[in-house]
Amino acid sequence: MYFYIIKKYLIKNLAGSWIFYTTFPKIPLINPEFKNIAQFAPLLGFFIGTIQSYIFLFLRTNSWSIYASVLICLAAGYLITGGLHLDGLMDTFDGIFAGKKKRLKAMKDSKVGSFGVQSLVFITLIQIACILKIQNLIIFVLPICLFWGRFSNLFFIENFNYITYKKKAISHKKCWSGFKKESFISIIFLLIFIAYQFFSITSKAIFIKFLILILIGIFLSYFIPNILGNKIGGFNGDACGASVVLVETAMLFMHAILL
Repeated sequence: MYFYIIKKYLIKNLAGSWIFYTTFPKIPLINPEFKNIAQFAPLLGFFIGTIQSYIFLFLRTNSWSIYASVLICLAAGYLITGGLHLDGLMDTFDGIFAGKKKRLKAMKDSKVGSFGVQSLVFITLIQIACILKIQNLIIFVLPICLFWGRFSNLFFIENFNYITYKKKAISHKKCWSGFKKESFISIIFLLIFIAYQFFSITSKAIFIKFLILILIGIFLSYFIPNILGNKIGGFNGDACGASVVLVETAMLFMHAILL
């Protein structure tokens, strides 16, 4: 009975999340569903961050320059996600600066405006600078930053109503089961991650910094989507993408300062 529930409601939605949030091929032998896929996004973020980190470390150990390694690390992330969240970032900033009346129209427009381009350049430069500062600590930093970026969407969906400029659109809100249920898997994963760090980090000062960064992650993943939601009057796919990028960049920046 329990295996049937896991297979029907979790594994199928995990397969749907895998397809929706990445460019990876379909998981074999599983028919994906897209009803509650947001709950798996933080775990996928951690997984993607781990892949990017190992790409960076592999290049560094094979005599690639630090600058080339950083650029390819970031490019790998864009490739894995298909630029999904960056597209949302640019559309959201175009919408915000277009004004209230033209906001949704600007977000709908396939052409990227000047504010969208500036947001992409600004965010990319900050991420490059942070990874240059973090360097080989990236394996401990990037996965958890991408985790928090995607966790922010759980707060976003919980606290705001869905807005759209399309006649037919799929909303995560439609099958939303409430924050507690949707965040359960991510919170369990986070507790396991904290426990692992507790036993693996030998320095008390470093562990305290780690806990501070966890608290900052909770704050930013709640605060940033709150600002975006109030600004645009709700959430949609573009705003969720913007929230992901802004939170993970802010977390990268905080790690670069504290570590």
